[in-house]
Amino acid sequence: MQLYTAAQTRELDRLAIEEYGIPGIHLMSRAGQAAFLSLLQQWPQPERLHIFCGTGNNAGDGFVVAQLAQARGLPVTIYQLGDAGRIKGDALLARRFAERAGVEITPWNHTPELERGVIVDGLLGTGFSGEPSPPYAAAIAAIGASNLPVLALDIPSGLCADSGAVTGAAVRADRSVTFIARKRGMWTGAGPEYCGQIEYCDLEIPAEIFSRVKSQSALLSLEALLAELPRRRRDAHKGQFGSVLVIGGDTGMGGAVLMAAEASARCGAGLVSAATRRQHVSALLARRPEVMARGVRNGRGLKQMLEAASVVVAGPGLGQSPWSEQLLHAAVASGKPLVVDADALNLLAQGRVAPNTRRDNWILSPHPGEAARLLGSDVASVQLDRFGAITELQQRYGGVVVLKGAGSLIAGPDGQILLSRYGNPGMASGGMGDVLSGVLAGLLAQHLKPLTAACLGVCLHGRAAEMAASRGERGLLATDLMEPLQNLLN
Repeated sequence: MQLYTAAQTRELDRLAIEEYGIPGIHLMSRAGQAAFLSLLQQWPQPERLHIFCGTGNNAGDGFVVAQLAQARGLPVTIYQLGDAGRIKGDALLARRFAERAGVEITPWNHTPELERGVIVDGLLGTGFSGEPSPPYAAAIAAIGASNLPVLALDIPSGLCADSGAVTGAAVRADRSVTFIARKRGMWTGAGPEYCGQIEYCDLEIPAEIFSRVKSQSALLSLEALLAELPRRRRDAHKGQFGSVLVIGGDTGMGGAVLMAAEASARCGAGLVSAATRRQHVSALLARRPEVMARGVRNGRGLKQMLEAASVVVAGPGLGQSPWSEQLLHAAVASGKPLVVDADALNLLAQGRVAPNTRRDNWILSPHPGEAARLLGSDVASVQLDRFGAITELQQRYGGVVVLKGAGSLIAGPDGQILLSRYGNPGMASGGMGDVLSGVLAGLLAQHLKPLTAACLGVCLHGRAAEMAASRGERGLLATDLMEPLQNLLN
Protein backbone atom coordinates (compact mmCIF):
# COMPACT_ATOMS: atom_id res chain seq x y z
CA MET A 1 0.00 0.00 0.00
CA GLN A 2 1.81 3.04 -1.33
CA LEU A 3 2.17 6.23 0.71
CA TYR A 4 2.38 9.67 -0.88
CA THR A 5 3.43 13.20 -0.08
CA ALA A 6 1.07 16.16 -0.41
CA ALA A 7 2.74 17.20 -3.68
CA GLN A 8 2.39 13.71 -5.11
CA THR A 9 -1.28 13.66 -4.11
CA ARG A 10 -1.84 16.96 -5.92
CA GLU A 11 -0.24 15.47 -9.02
CA LEU A 12 -2.54 12.44 -8.85
CA ASP A 13 -5.47 14.82 -8.54
CA ARG A 14 -4.23 16.87 -11.51
CA LEU A 15 -3.80 13.80 -13.70
CA ALA A 16 -7.30 12.57 -12.88
CA ILE A 17 -8.82 15.94 -13.83
CA GLU A 18 -6.67 17.11 -16.74
CA GLU A 19 -5.63 13.90 -18.48
CA TYR A 20 -8.42 11.50 -17.59
CA GLY A 21 -11.22 14.02 -17.84
CA ILE A 22 -12.79 13.58 -14.41
CA PRO A 23 -14.35 16.91 -13.37
CA GLY A 24 -12.94 18.21 -10.11
CA ILE A 25 -16.43 18.72 -8.69
CA HIS A 26 -17.09 15.01 -9.27
CA LEU A 27 -14.03 14.07 -7.22
CA MET A 28 -15.12 16.53 -4.52
CA SER A 29 -18.62 15.06 -4.48
CA ARG A 30 -17.24 11.53 -4.18
CA ALA A 31 -15.03 12.66 -1.29
CA GLY A 32 -17.97 14.26 0.52
CA GLN A 33 -20.13 11.21 -0.03
CA ALA A 34 -17.42 8.85 1.24
CA ALA A 35 -16.92 11.01 4.32
CA PHE A 36 -20.64 11.27 5.03
CA LEU A 37 -21.10 7.49 4.78
CA SER A 38 -18.10 6.96 7.05
CA LEU A 39 -19.57 9.40 9.56
CA LEU A 40 -22.90 7.59 9.62
CA GLN A 41 -21.14 4.26 9.97
CA GLN A 42 -19.36 5.48 13.08
CA TRP A 43 -22.15 7.69 14.48
CA PRO A 44 -25.44 6.47 12.94
CA GLN A 45 -27.72 9.07 14.54
CA PRO A 46 -25.82 12.30 15.21
CA GLU A 47 -27.87 14.97 16.99
CA ARG A 48 -26.17 17.69 14.97
CA LEU A 49 -23.25 18.19 12.61
CA HIS A 50 -20.84 21.08 13.20
CA ILE A 51 -18.80 21.48 10.02
CA PHE A 52 -15.71 23.72 10.18
CA CYS A 53 -14.63 24.95 6.75
CA GLY A 54 -11.71 27.03 5.55
CA THR A 55 -11.29 28.45 2.07
CA GLY A 56 -9.63 25.61 0.11
CA ASN A 57 -10.70 22.35 -1.45
CA ASN A 58 -10.77 20.72 1.98
CA ALA A 59 -13.64 23.07 2.76
CA GLY A 60 -15.32 21.97 -0.48
CA ASP A 61 -15.50 18.42 0.86
CA GLY A 62 -17.11 19.86 4.00
CA PHE A 63 -19.71 21.74 1.96
CA VAL A 64 -20.67 18.47 0.23
CA VAL A 65 -21.02 16.70 3.60
CA ALA A 66 -23.26 19.54 4.79
CA GLN A 67 -25.48 19.30 1.72
CA LEU A 68 -25.88 15.54 2.17
CA ALA A 69 -26.69 15.95 5.87
CA GLN A 70 -29.30 18.59 5.04
CA ALA A 71 -30.92 16.29 2.47
CA ARG A 72 -31.11 13.55 5.10
CA GLY A 73 -32.81 15.91 7.55
CA LEU A 74 -29.92 16.14 9.99
CA PRO A 75 -29.38 19.47 11.79
CA VAL A 76 -26.18 20.94 10.35
CA THR A 77 -24.23 24.18 10.66
CA ILE A 78 -21.18 25.29 8.71
CA TYR A 79 -18.71 27.52 10.55
CA GLN A 80 -16.80 29.52 7.97
CA LEU A 81 -13.22 30.56 8.72
CA GLY A 82 -11.25 32.88 6.50
CA ASP A 83 -12.52 35.24 3.86
CA ALA A 84 -15.36 33.49 2.01
CA GLY A 85 -14.53 35.70 -0.96
CA ARG A 86 -11.31 33.72 -1.42
CA ILE A 87 -13.15 30.46 -2.05
CA LYS A 88 -12.95 29.57 -5.72
CA GLY A 89 -13.29 26.80 -8.26
CA ASP A 90 -14.88 23.53 -7.23
CA ALA A 91 -14.98 24.53 -3.56
CA LEU A 92 -17.00 27.64 -4.43
CA LEU A 93 -19.37 25.54 -6.51
CA ALA A 94 -19.83 23.10 -3.60
CA ARG A 95 -20.52 26.02 -1.23
CA ARG A 96 -23.22 27.35 -3.56
CA PHE A 97 -24.85 23.92 -3.68
CA ALA A 98 -24.90 23.86 0.13
CA GLU A 99 -26.42 27.36 0.24
CA ARG A 100 -29.15 26.38 -2.23
CA ALA A 101 -29.90 23.33 -0.12
CA GLY A 102 -30.60 25.63 2.81
CA VAL A 103 -27.57 24.79 4.93
CA GLU A 104 -26.88 27.34 7.65
CA ILE A 105 -23.49 28.98 7.06
CA THR A 106 -22.23 31.29 9.78
CA PRO A 107 -18.87 33.04 10.22
CA TRP A 108 -16.73 31.66 13.00
CA ASN A 109 -17.13 33.93 16.02
CA HIS A 110 -15.25 31.95 18.68
CA THR A 111 -18.45 31.14 20.59
CA PRO A 112 -20.35 28.40 18.79
CA GLU A 113 -22.57 25.98 20.65
CA LEU A 114 -20.63 22.76 20.49
CA GLU A 115 -22.50 20.81 23.13
CA ARG A 116 -24.00 17.91 21.15
CA GLY A 117 -23.38 16.03 17.93
CA VAL A 118 -20.34 15.38 15.74
CA ILE A 119 -17.71 17.83 14.45
CA VAL A 120 -16.43 17.62 10.88
CA ASP A 121 -13.00 19.15 10.29
CA GLY A 122 -12.62 20.71 6.84
CA LEU A 123 -10.33 23.57 7.81
CA LEU A 124 -6.85 23.16 6.33
CA GLY A 125 -6.23 19.93 4.39
CA THR A 126 -3.06 18.30 3.08
CA GLY A 127 -1.43 21.39 1.61
CA PHE A 128 -0.91 22.94 5.02
CA SER A 129 2.35 22.90 6.96
CA GLY A 130 3.65 24.95 9.87
CA GLU A 131 1.52 26.57 12.56
CA PRO A 132 -2.14 27.55 11.99
CA SER A 133 -2.89 31.28 12.07
CA PRO A 134 -4.67 32.61 15.20
CA PRO A 135 -8.28 32.28 13.93
CA TYR A 136 -7.68 28.69 12.84
CA ALA A 137 -5.78 27.90 16.04
CA ALA A 138 -8.71 29.26 18.07
CA ALA A 139 -11.17 27.10 16.13
CA ILE A 140 -8.96 24.05 16.61
CA ALA A 141 -8.80 24.78 20.35
CA ALA A 142 -12.60 25.06 20.50
CA ILE A 143 -12.96 21.74 18.71
CA GLY A 144 -10.65 20.11 21.25
CA ALA A 145 -12.38 21.73 24.23
CA SER A 146 -15.81 20.51 23.09
CA ASN A 147 -14.98 16.85 23.78
CA LEU A 148 -17.26 15.96 20.88
CA PRO A 149 -16.32 13.21 18.41
CA VAL A 150 -14.48 14.49 15.34
CA LEU A 151 -14.34 13.32 11.74
CA ALA A 152 -11.40 14.76 9.78
CA LEU A 153 -11.70 15.26 6.03
CA ASP A 154 -8.57 13.97 4.26
CA ILE A 155 -6.26 14.79 7.20
CA PRO A 156 -6.67 16.45 10.62
CA SER A 157 -6.02 20.18 10.34
CA GLY A 158 -2.56 21.13 11.62
CA LEU A 159 -0.96 17.72 10.97
CA CYS A 160 1.76 17.75 8.31
CA ALA A 161 0.84 15.28 5.58
CA ASP A 162 4.49 14.69 4.64
CA SER A 163 6.17 14.23 8.01
CA GLY A 164 3.50 13.43 10.61
CA ALA A 165 4.68 16.42 12.65
CA VAL A 166 2.56 18.89 14.60
CA THR A 167 4.21 22.26 15.21
CA GLY A 168 1.23 24.20 16.56
CA ALA A 169 -2.45 23.57 17.12
CA ALA A 170 -3.92 20.48 15.48
CA VAL A 171 -7.25 18.68 15.46
CA ARG A 172 -7.38 15.33 17.25
CA ALA A 173 -9.80 13.26 15.21
CA ASP A 174 -11.56 10.08 16.19
CA ARG A 175 -11.77 9.09 12.55
CA SER A 176 -10.06 10.40 9.40
CA VAL A 177 -11.21 9.70 5.85
CA THR A 178 -8.35 10.29 3.42
CA PHE A 179 -8.86 10.67 -0.31
CA ILE A 180 -7.08 9.70 -3.55
CA ALA A 181 -3.80 8.73 -1.84
CA ARG A 182 -2.65 7.60 1.58
CA LYS A 183 -0.61 10.45 3.05
CA ARG A 184 2.56 9.16 4.63
CA GLY A 185 2.50 11.52 7.63
CA MET A 186 -0.77 10.01 8.87
CA TRP A 187 0.94 6.76 9.87
CA THR A 188 4.06 7.95 11.72
CA GLY A 189 5.18 10.47 14.34
CA ALA A 190 2.16 12.33 15.71
CA GLY A 191 -0.02 11.01 12.89
CA PRO A 192 -1.54 8.00 14.67
CA GLU A 193 -2.43 10.13 17.72
CA TYR A 194 -4.18 12.83 15.71
CA CYS A 195 -5.81 10.75 12.96
CA GLY A 196 -7.62 8.15 15.03
CA GLN A 197 -9.06 5.40 12.85
CA ILE A 198 -8.03 5.93 9.24
CA GLU A 199 -10.27 5.08 6.30
CA TYR A 200 -9.02 5.36 2.73
CA CYS A 201 -11.07 6.12 -0.39
CA ASP A 202 -9.44 6.34 -3.84
CA LEU A 203 -12.45 8.27 -5.26
CA GLU A 204 -12.60 5.73 -8.10
CA ILE A 205 -9.76 7.29 -10.05
CA PRO A 206 -8.24 4.90 -12.62
CA ALA A 207 -5.60 2.58 -11.20
CA GLU A 208 -3.11 3.43 -13.94
CA ILE A 209 -2.83 6.97 -12.61
CA PHE A 210 -0.93 5.67 -9.59
CA SER A 211 1.75 4.19 -11.85
CA ARG A 212 2.39 7.69 -13.20
CA VAL A 213 3.45 9.09 -9.82
CA LYS A 214 6.31 7.16 -8.23
CA SER A 215 6.03 6.76 -4.47
CA GLN A 216 9.10 6.12 -2.31
CA SER A 217 7.10 4.99 0.74
CA ALA A 218 4.71 2.16 1.50
CA LEU A 219 2.78 0.53 4.33
CA LEU A 220 3.95 -2.98 5.16
CA SER A 221 1.73 -6.05 5.46
CA LEU A 222 2.72 -8.65 8.04
CA GLU A 223 0.80 -11.36 6.20
CA ALA A 224 2.75 -10.73 2.99
CA LEU A 225 6.06 -10.64 4.85
CA LEU A 226 5.37 -13.91 6.67
CA ALA A 227 5.07 -15.54 3.27
CA GLU A 228 8.78 -14.77 2.78
CA LEU A 229 9.66 -17.37 5.42
CA PRO A 230 10.32 -20.71 3.71
CA ARG A 231 8.65 -23.86 4.99
CA ARG A 232 10.98 -26.01 7.05
CA ARG A 233 11.87 -29.40 5.62
CA ARG A 234 10.97 -32.44 7.68
CA ASP A 235 14.65 -33.39 7.84
CA ALA A 236 15.80 -29.94 9.00
CA HIS A 237 18.53 -29.54 11.64
CA LYS A 238 19.65 -26.62 13.79
CA GLY A 239 22.72 -25.91 11.71
CA GLN A 240 20.51 -24.73 8.86
CA PHE A 241 18.99 -21.87 10.84
CA GLY A 242 22.03 -19.92 11.88
CA SER A 243 23.85 -19.08 15.08
CA VAL A 244 23.14 -15.80 16.85
CA LEU A 245 25.58 -14.23 19.30
CA VAL A 246 24.17 -11.52 21.56
CA ILE A 247 26.78 -9.22 23.12
CA GLY A 248 25.81 -7.01 26.04
CA GLY A 249 24.71 -6.99 29.65
CA ASP A 250 27.17 -4.76 31.43
CA THR A 251 26.91 -4.58 35.21
CA GLY A 252 23.30 -4.23 36.29
CA MET A 253 21.89 -4.73 32.78
CA GLY A 254 21.90 -8.50 32.38
CA GLY A 255 18.18 -8.64 31.58
CA ALA A 256 18.67 -6.85 28.26
CA VAL A 257 21.01 -9.44 26.80
CA LEU A 258 18.71 -12.21 28.06
CA MET A 259 15.62 -10.75 26.38
CA ALA A 260 17.42 -10.32 23.07
CA ALA A 261 18.79 -13.87 23.21
CA GLU A 262 15.41 -15.38 24.09
CA ALA A 263 13.70 -13.43 21.30
CA SER A 264 16.20 -14.80 18.76
CA ALA A 265 15.51 -18.31 19.93
CA ARG A 266 11.72 -17.82 19.88
CA CYS A 267 11.97 -16.50 16.32
CA GLY A 268 13.65 -19.65 15.09
CA ALA A 269 17.43 -19.21 15.23
CA GLY A 270 19.13 -22.61 15.32
CA LEU A 271 21.61 -21.70 18.07
CA VAL A 272 21.81 -18.69 20.38
CA SER A 273 24.79 -17.62 22.48
CA ALA A 274 25.26 -14.71 24.85
CA ALA A 275 28.47 -12.95 25.84
CA THR A 276 28.00 -10.91 29.00
CA ARG A 277 29.43 -10.08 32.40
CA ARG A 278 30.28 -13.19 34.37
CA GLN A 279 27.86 -12.33 37.19
CA HIS A 280 24.86 -12.53 34.82
CA VAL A 281 25.51 -16.03 33.49
CA SER A 282 23.79 -18.00 36.26
CA ALA A 283 20.61 -15.95 36.10
CA LEU A 284 20.55 -16.17 32.31
CA LEU A 285 20.88 -19.94 32.33
CA ALA A 286 18.23 -20.27 35.02
CA ARG A 287 15.75 -18.29 32.91
CA ARG A 288 16.64 -19.74 29.51
CA PRO A 289 18.93 -22.79 29.58
CA GLU A 290 18.78 -23.12 25.78
CA VAL A 291 21.02 -20.05 25.48
CA MET A 292 24.76 -20.77 25.65
CA ALA A 293 25.93 -18.04 28.00
CA ARG A 294 29.51 -17.15 28.74
CA GLY A 295 31.13 -14.49 30.87
CA VAL A 296 33.81 -12.51 29.04
CA ARG A 297 36.38 -10.16 30.52
CA ASN A 298 37.35 -8.26 27.36
CA GLY A 299 37.19 -8.25 23.58
CA ARG A 300 39.76 -11.06 23.24
CA GLY A 301 37.37 -13.36 25.07
CA LEU A 302 34.91 -13.06 22.18
CA LYS A 303 37.15 -14.61 19.54
CA GLN A 304 35.77 -18.16 19.58
CA MET A 305 32.17 -17.06 20.01
CA LEU A 306 32.43 -14.66 17.07
CA GLU A 307 33.96 -17.33 14.85
CA ALA A 308 31.01 -19.63 15.57
CA ALA A 309 28.34 -16.97 15.01
CA SER A 310 26.57 -16.27 11.74
CA VAL A 311 24.84 -13.11 13.08
CA VAL A 312 25.84 -10.81 15.95
CA VAL A 313 23.65 -8.54 18.08
CA ALA A 314 25.60 -5.74 19.75
CA GLY A 315 24.04 -3.33 22.20
CA PRO A 316 21.41 -4.73 24.59
CA GLY A 317 22.55 -3.54 28.02
CA LEU A 318 26.05 -3.06 26.61
CA GLY A 319 26.80 0.13 28.50
CA GLN A 320 29.52 2.58 27.56
CA SER A 321 32.42 1.39 29.71
CA PRO A 322 35.86 0.34 28.41
CA TRP A 323 34.56 -3.27 28.59
CA SER A 324 31.62 -2.28 26.36
CA GLU A 325 33.86 -0.56 23.87
CA GLN A 326 36.22 -3.54 23.60
CA LEU A 327 33.36 -5.94 22.91
CA LEU A 328 31.86 -3.68 20.27
CA HIS A 329 35.23 -3.23 18.57
CA ALA A 330 35.62 -7.00 18.36
CA ALA A 331 32.11 -7.44 16.96
CA VAL A 332 32.59 -4.80 14.26
CA ALA A 333 36.06 -6.10 13.35
CA SER A 334 34.68 -9.62 12.87
CA GLY A 335 32.91 -8.55 9.68
CA LYS A 336 29.90 -10.67 10.62
CA PRO A 337 26.37 -9.41 9.89
CA LEU A 338 25.38 -7.13 12.77
CA VAL A 339 22.28 -5.86 14.49
CA VAL A 340 23.32 -2.67 16.29
CA ASP A 341 21.11 -1.24 19.04
CA ALA A 342 21.08 0.71 22.30
CA ASP A 343 24.49 1.64 23.70
CA ALA A 344 26.27 0.22 20.68
CA LEU A 345 24.59 3.04 18.73
CA ASN A 346 25.69 5.58 21.32
CA LEU A 347 29.28 4.37 21.09
CA LEU A 348 29.00 4.56 17.31
CA ALA A 349 27.70 8.14 17.54
CA GLN A 350 30.65 9.11 19.72
CA GLY A 351 33.13 7.82 17.15
CA ARG A 352 34.43 5.17 19.54
CA VAL A 353 34.04 2.19 17.18
CA ALA A 354 36.04 2.61 13.99
CA PRO A 355 37.03 5.40 11.62
CA ASN A 356 34.89 3.92 8.83
CA THR A 357 31.40 3.43 10.22
CA ARG A 358 29.60 2.72 6.96
CA ARG A 359 28.89 -0.86 5.97
CA ASP A 360 26.29 -2.88 4.07
CA ASN A 361 25.75 -5.90 6.29
CA TRP A 362 24.25 -4.35 9.41
CA ILE A 363 20.88 -3.24 10.70
CA LEU A 364 20.85 -0.14 12.91
CA SER A 365 17.73 0.21 15.08
CA PRO A 366 17.78 3.60 16.87
CA HIS A 367 14.93 5.24 18.73
CA PRO A 368 14.63 9.01 18.11
CA GLY A 369 17.13 9.90 20.86
CA GLU A 370 19.76 7.54 19.49
CA ALA A 371 19.01 8.72 15.95
CA ALA A 372 19.59 12.31 17.05
CA ARG A 373 22.97 11.41 18.52
CA LEU A 374 23.98 9.53 15.36
CA LEU A 375 23.08 12.59 13.30
CA GLY A 376 24.51 15.18 15.70
CA SER A 377 21.02 16.61 15.97
CA ASP A 378 18.23 16.62 18.57
CA VAL A 379 15.08 14.59 19.15
CA ALA A 380 12.72 17.40 18.16
CA SER A 381 14.39 17.74 14.76
CA VAL A 382 14.24 13.99 14.16
CA GLN A 383 10.54 13.85 15.03
CA LEU A 384 9.74 16.88 12.87
CA ASP A 385 11.03 15.01 9.82
CA ARG A 386 11.31 11.29 10.48
CA PHE A 387 11.50 10.51 6.77
CA GLY A 388 14.37 12.94 6.28
CA ALA A 389 16.15 11.64 9.39
CA ILE A 390 16.06 7.99 8.37
CA THR A 391 17.18 8.86 4.84
CA GLU A 392 20.21 10.71 6.22
CA LEU A 393 21.00 7.87 8.62
CA GLN A 394 20.96 5.28 5.84
CA GLN A 395 23.08 7.42 3.55
CA ARG A 396 25.60 8.10 6.31
CA TYR A 397 25.88 4.61 7.83
CA GLY A 398 24.74 2.28 5.04
CA GLY A 399 22.96 -1.03 5.52
CA VAL A 400 19.37 -1.03 6.76
CA VAL A 401 18.07 1.46 9.32
CA VAL A 402 15.02 1.10 11.55
CA LEU A 403 13.80 4.35 13.10
CA LYS A 404 11.65 3.18 15.98
CA GLY A 405 8.59 4.92 17.41
CA ALA A 406 4.93 5.23 16.52
CA GLY A 407 4.89 4.22 12.88
CA SER A 408 8.40 2.75 12.79
CA LEU A 409 10.25 3.42 9.53
CA ILE A 410 12.62 1.09 7.69
CA ALA A 411 15.08 2.30 5.04
CA GLY A 412 17.40 0.25 2.86
CA PRO A 413 19.93 1.07 0.17
CA ASP A 414 17.29 1.36 -2.57
CA GLY A 415 16.00 4.66 -1.16
CA GLN A 416 12.52 3.40 -0.37
CA ILE A 417 11.11 4.01 3.12
CA LEU A 418 8.75 1.37 4.47
CA LEU A 419 6.40 1.87 7.38
CA SER A 420 5.01 -0.49 10.02
CA ARG A 421 1.53 0.34 11.30
CA TYR A 422 1.64 -2.34 14.02
CA GLY A 423 2.08 -1.74 17.74
CA ASN A 424 0.54 0.20 20.61
CA PRO A 425 1.47 2.60 23.44
CA GLY A 426 2.04 -0.35 25.78
CA MET A 427 5.37 -0.78 24.02
CA ALA A 428 6.64 2.32 25.81
CA SER A 429 8.40 0.21 28.44
CA GLY A 430 11.92 -1.01 29.10
CA GLY A 431 13.24 -3.97 27.13
CA MET A 432 11.06 -3.65 24.01
CA GLY A 433 14.04 -2.58 21.91
CA ASP A 434 16.11 -5.47 23.24
CA VAL A 435 13.44 -7.91 22.14
CA LEU A 436 13.32 -6.30 18.70
CA SER A 437 17.08 -6.61 18.24
CA GLY A 438 16.83 -10.31 19.04
CA VAL A 439 13.95 -10.74 16.61
CA LEU A 440 15.92 -9.07 13.82
CA ALA A 441 18.96 -11.26 14.44
CA GLY A 442 16.88 -14.44 14.61
CA LEU A 443 15.39 -13.69 11.21
CA LEU A 444 18.76 -12.75 9.70
CA ALA A 445 20.16 -16.05 10.96
CA GLN A 446 17.47 -17.84 8.93
CA HIS A 447 18.94 -16.36 5.74
CA LEU A 448 16.49 -13.56 5.15
CA LYS A 449 17.97 -10.52 3.42
CA PRO A 450 18.61 -7.62 5.81
CA LEU A 451 15.80 -5.42 4.44
CA THR A 452 13.30 -8.29 4.50
CA ALA A 453 14.40 -9.29 8.01
CA ALA A 454 14.02 -5.70 9.21
CA CYS A 455 10.57 -5.27 7.69
CA LEU A 456 9.27 -8.61 8.96
CA GLY A 457 10.92 -8.17 12.35
CA VAL A 458 9.46 -4.72 13.01
CA CYS A 459 5.95 -5.75 11.93
CA LEU A 460 6.17 -9.01 13.85
CA HIS A 461 7.32 -7.18 16.98
CA GLY A 462 4.48 -4.66 16.77
CA ARG A 463 1.80 -7.24 16.08
CA ALA A 464 3.03 -9.43 18.93
CA ALA A 465 2.64 -6.43 21.24
CA GLU A 466 -0.93 -5.97 20.02
CA MET A 467 -1.68 -9.61 20.85
CA ALA A 468 0.07 -9.40 24.22
CA ALA A 469 -2.00 -6.33 25.13
CA SER A 470 -5.27 -8.28 25.16
CA ARG A 471 -5.45 -7.56 28.91
CA GLY A 472 -4.56 -3.91 28.41
CA GLU A 473 -1.67 -1.78 27.22
CA ARG A 474 -0.67 -0.36 30.57
CA GLY A 475 1.78 -2.67 32.29
CA LEU A 476 2.75 -4.56 29.11
CA LEU A 477 6.20 -6.13 29.56
CA ALA A 478 8.77 -6.90 26.90
CA THR A 479 8.85 -10.58 27.86
CA ASP A 480 5.08 -10.77 27.28
CA LEU A 481 5.89 -10.76 23.56
CA MET A 482 7.73 -14.08 23.50
CA GLU A 483 4.74 -16.38 23.12
CA PRO A 484 2.92 -14.20 20.55
CA LEU A 485 6.12 -13.99 18.49
CA GLN A 486 6.32 -17.76 18.23
CA ASN A 487 2.59 -18.03 17.49
CA LEU A 488 2.76 -15.50 14.68
CA LEU A 489 5.75 -17.18 13.04
CA ASN A 490 3.89 -20.48 13.01
